[in-house]
Formats: sequence, C-alpha cells, structure tokens
Amino acid sequence: MIEPDKNELNNLMSKRIHISPAWSFHDEAGTKLNAQLFPLLNGIKQTGKLTTATKLTHISYRHGWNLLEQATVFFGSKLVLLEKGRGASLTPLGEKLLWAEQRVAARLQPQMENLASELNVEIHKEMADISPVLRLHASHGYAVALLPEFTENFQLDLQYKSADDALAALSRNACDVAGIHIPADIRIEPLIERYHRHLKKRNYKDHYKVIRFITRRQGLMIAPSNPKSINGITDLTKDGIKFINRQKDSGTRALLDKLLEDKEITIDKINGYQEEEFTHTAVAAYVGAGMADVGFGVEAAARQFNLDFIGITSEHYLMICHERSLEQAALINFLEQIRSSAFHNKVAELAGYSAQHCGVIESLNENFL
Repeated sequence: MIEPDKNELNNLMSKRIHISPAWSFHDEAGTKLNAQLFPLLNGIKQTGKLTTATKLTHISYRHGWNLLEQATVFFGSKLVLLEKGRGASLTPLGEKLLWAEQRVAARLQPQMENLASELNVEIHKEMADISPVLRLHASHGYAVALLPEFTENFQLDLQYKSADDALAALSRNACDVAGIHIPADIRIEPLIERYHRHLKKRNYKDHYKVIRFITRRQGLMIAPSNPKSINGITDLTKDGIKFINRQKDSGTRALLDKLLEDKEITIDKINGYQEEEFTHTAVAAYVGAGMADVGFGVEAAARQFNLDFIGITSEHYLMICHERSLEQAALINFLEQIRSSAFHNKVAELAGYSAQHCGVIESLNENFL
C-alpha cells in the first residue's frame, strides 16, 4: 500500500462535510417556498435595501423580487415593505419568519456539528489511514467552532457537550480533552463543586492539566439604541422588561445566577427568567426578533444580530486533559494549531474574545478549580 504524503493527507483532511438546516415550506396544494428567501430576508434586515440584499445573496434583483412576490402569495401577506426613497424593511410577519429560521438554526447547530464531526472522522478513515485523532468534548462557542478549520496533521472529533458531561467523559476516558468555563473575577462555589465531582480521583490535581484557550466578555444583549434604558443587571427587574435566559446546566446560567445573588435580586422579579435557550446565538436571535428586550451572553452573539452590548464580566474558556495526554501526537498538534498566529487572528475577529494565553499549559490549582 502506498502511503499518501503529508500534503496529500492534509488535502484529504480539508474535505469536510458540513450540515446545515433547511426549511421546506409547502401548503396543501404542494406549493413550495424557495429556501433562498431566508438569506434574502436577512440581507434586507441588515441593509434596508433589496438591491444590496440580492447582491449579498448572489441572486439577481429580478429573482429577489420574484421570491418576495411568491412569498406574498404563499402567506397571503407581505413579508417586505418596499417604499420609494425609503428602501426596504421587513413586516412583522417577515420579522417573525426570519426569527423562526434563525432560532431553529441556532438550536440545531450544536447537534448538527456533532453529527458532522462523527461523519468526517469515519469518512477520513475510509479515505486514508489517517491518524491521530483528538476527541474534544466542549460546550458550544464561537471560538470552539473555529477549531475544525485548524486540524493540520490530526483529526478532530469535536462533540458539543455541557461542561459537566465533558468532564464526566474525560474522567471515564471517553474523550481526551474537556472544555469548561470559569469566571475571571468571580468564584462560583456551586459551579466549582460540580466540576470537582467529575475530577474526584485522589490527588487529581497531579493527574490533570489546564490548557488555556480563550477569554470572552459576557454581558447584556439589548436592542439597538437601548429603547428600554437597560444599563445593568439590576434593570432586569424593571416593569415592562422581558428577559430570555440560558438553560440550567450552562456555565452562562451559573454566572448570571451568581451576579443576581451578589445584587440580592430574586429570580421571581425577572420576567422571562424561566424561559430558556440553549446557545448564545439563540438568545441573541430571540432578542434580535423583539421576542425579548434583553438576554445574557457573549458579545460576539450580540454583534452577530446587530444588538447593543453591555459588558458585565469576563470568563476563561479552559481545556482540561490528563497529564499523560500531553505526550499524544494529536494533542501536540492541536496545541501547535491553537498557538498559531492564524488561529489567534481568527479569534481576534470575534467581538469580546481574546486569545492572549491560548495554548498555555498550567496546573489545576486554586486559580481555576
């Protein structure tokens, strides 16, 4: 058997399957909407012009016009208002339709990327005997989502899991690296205790190491120009404010609860506290559609939906691994990638993210756990 050279292997590794959700609207008569409608609606919302939106979605102006006409017939109501001298704007129906598409995509993205990762590893095995493989379990995030593009000389089996599930997998050797996040300036004892339960081996601090990944800003996502005059955490209790929360097992939820506790704010005073989304992107989409006035999450998500952002605090995204794993070829190559200027430059494009200490290996001490 002729072994492919290094360049051939990297070319093979660059061939990746990407899975994205697609809507299929059809009525009783079988009439269907063109899936290009959604990027067109998003372009109109972002630019306020049909001509610019069609260019962004790589379709002709005539085709864009026809898509809107077809949608008007399909729903029996306009999705976009076109006014001479005033450009284009989404109607309430258009806003809700776009929000629904964005919300579904945000909710399904982690699961789809998990499946894509599994498929890519198996396909690469068939294409060539490529090794080594690094199994990374981590919560979904903008910087983590960059990692599949930085896999030179190794395969990345990336599975999006909660921090608790990731650490549980690490403790039973079901993954090589587990991603968690720790507030930079606040110690949350319940969160630390949860992490400790998964690392409960005797002298565990001698068996595990911390790989610094990124630091990111967390805060309040609000509508542009701040129409509800929200200025901080205490404003979540104001009359007429609707909040959207993260799910209970997320680190972001733990951070918010600690901030509320420090401000002596009881959750029953926050309208919407019990309503949950599962990613930062989904929270931002919720606020961006006007379904809530404010959400709590990372700045990059707010900017993705053109929301204003009030920074509250920072948190460290860390990778935990067994000390012995640092000698594995896959992890050595992974560290080389996340320490590269190319990766750091990509992280720098994410609002509120810093890769200043990315790839630094430290002990599992009281500064973290």
